[in-house]
Amino acid sequence: MTAWTPPPYADPTSFTEQDLVLEASDQTAPATLTLPSEAASIGVVLLAGGGPFDRDETAGPNKPLKDLAWGLATQGIAVVRFDKLTANRPEVMAAPGYTMTAEYVPHAIAAVRALARHVDQVFIVGHSMGGKVAPKIAAEEPLVAGLVIMAGDTQPMHHSAVRVVRYLAETGAVPPETVAAFQQQAEVVDDPGLSAETPSTELPFGLPASFWLDLREYDAVATAAKLDVPLLVLQGGRDYQTTVADDLPAWRDGLPDATIKILEADNHVFIAGSGPSSIADYAVPGHVDPEAVDTIVTWLLSATR
Repeated sequence: MTAWTPPPYADPTSFTEQDLVLEASDQTAPATLTLPSEAASIGVVLLAGGGPFDRDETAGPNKPLKDLAWGLATQGIAVVRFDKLTANRPEVMAAPGYTMTAEYVPHAIAAVRALARHVDQVFIVGHSMGGKVAPKIAAEEPLVAGLVIMAGDTQPMHHSAVRVVRYLAETGAVPPETVAAFQQQAEVVDDPGLSAETPSTELPFGLPASFWLDLREYDAVATAAKLDVPLLVLQGGRDYQTTVADDLPAWRDGLPDATIKILEADNHVFIAGSGPSSIADYAVPGHVDPEAVDTIVTWLLSATR
């Protein structure tokens, strides 16, 4: 596997990194604090997407959150990023009682409070499911000064799963019969009779019913609309997982005061390319688009004035 190398826009001599341990809900999460060489007034907590991701959001040869952390720190922004609980214990995802809320919220709040000891204002930058859950964290933690939502999905996850699998089947990445299986599982999630006792084998991705019941009760856009903080929504134009057509309209309609920007060349992890995006893209080494980094920095500076 190709080793990760720093993106061209990152200057490792302009910041330092140190390990942290975040404690919440009687569980610990390893983390990294990235501090610019000159004192920073703004900090961000980075949140990875859905799945057992580490603090760098490592996927194949790429580390999108490490790209972001180093790119932001080079421009004077302090950063905390942490391993999700499932990164080191992926079996938790199949355990009864597992939810998006439990996986993200307690340690994200701990990260915000840890970073607040070093800067004046703390923002959350959440990618994919990390973007979906970011409003919930801000609603619970008043120290959050604003949100950056990167490819945050608004379609119900079980519905978007069917759409994504259909796309993958059309590109030959998965067998066509996979679509019907996901459709059947999505119907189980939609069923009013879904309960904690529903077997995970009948549900998308084998995730327990507790996960889907938690998601059914959460509306990211409505939660964000009630917040009195600035918001930036970034969307990749080539993203086939969270899309301009299927997910972005809800952010536009529900958050009329938010700043929204589409980076036309970017895929789901904000790596630029050309032509239709495919699952094979994630095996190709790349870095988060410098325009995404610059857009976040410019917005953070404007949001703190």
